[in-house]
Amino acid sequence: MTTITIDNIEYDLSILSDEAKAQIGSIQVVDQKIADLNTQLAIMSTARNAYAHTLQSLLPKKKAPKSKA
Repeated sequence: MTTITIDNIEYDLSILSDEAKAQIGSIQVVDQKIADLNTQLAIMSTARNAYAHTLQSLLPKKKAPKSKA
């Protein structure tokens, strides 16, 4: 018996309608896409930080302006 838990309720997949099974499949596909996009976002954020760090090393050195008190 294969089951799935939704909202803390366990369901036997064999008793679910084909439409319900299709919706479960769609949710699984979307969940995987979200996970993939989160991975891509982490990669892009890391790359952006590396580019920003490299840019900082390439900029001419200037002193910060003195604040007027």
